[in-house]
Amino acid sequence: MRSRTIFALTVLAVTASACATAAPEAPTGVTSSGSPAPVEGYDWFFHADAAAARLAYGLAESDDLRLGLDCDRGSGRLTLSGTASTGARPEFHVEAGGETARFPARAEPSQLHDGVFLSGEAAADAPVFQRFRRVGWLALWQDGKREAYAPHPASAPNIERFFAFCG
Repeated sequence: MRSRTIFALTVLAVTASACATAAPEAPTGVTSSGSPAPVEGYDWFFHADAAAARLAYGLAESDDLRLGLDCDRGSGRLTLSGTASTGARPEFHVEAGGETARFPARAEPSQLHDGVFLSGEAAADAPVFQRFRRVGWLALWQDGKREAYAPHPASAPNIERFFAFCG
């Protein structure tokens, strides 16, 4: 039931309309400085209310969620969510500035996409997330491919806002 709730929040947070939008290719390149460049249309979106917050990377006004991070205020715990291909290893393998970590996930058939919906948990102070706070980007490894998620300049402060909220 919790993963269905997370899924519903994911769709609401990233979707501004009920229509699915054709998505451009996800970011995979890295600039010469070693930091990934923001990708047109994709960004980190932040939402918080009194009790909970969400930081989600995806395409605005669509159901294209690449990675969602949720937390309760001051909990120090994150719930991770995203999609993967059917048969993919049920885990979140994330990287930030050379720091990597793997977090086990639960997989359920996706209601909106081919493949599965993944959900898992992690400590907000895990080294990979602390590095994400410092370098401002996070990469997700799936099926042997690395997709780097960099914010646009206007949304970059939302990363720190999210982690400060989570505790």
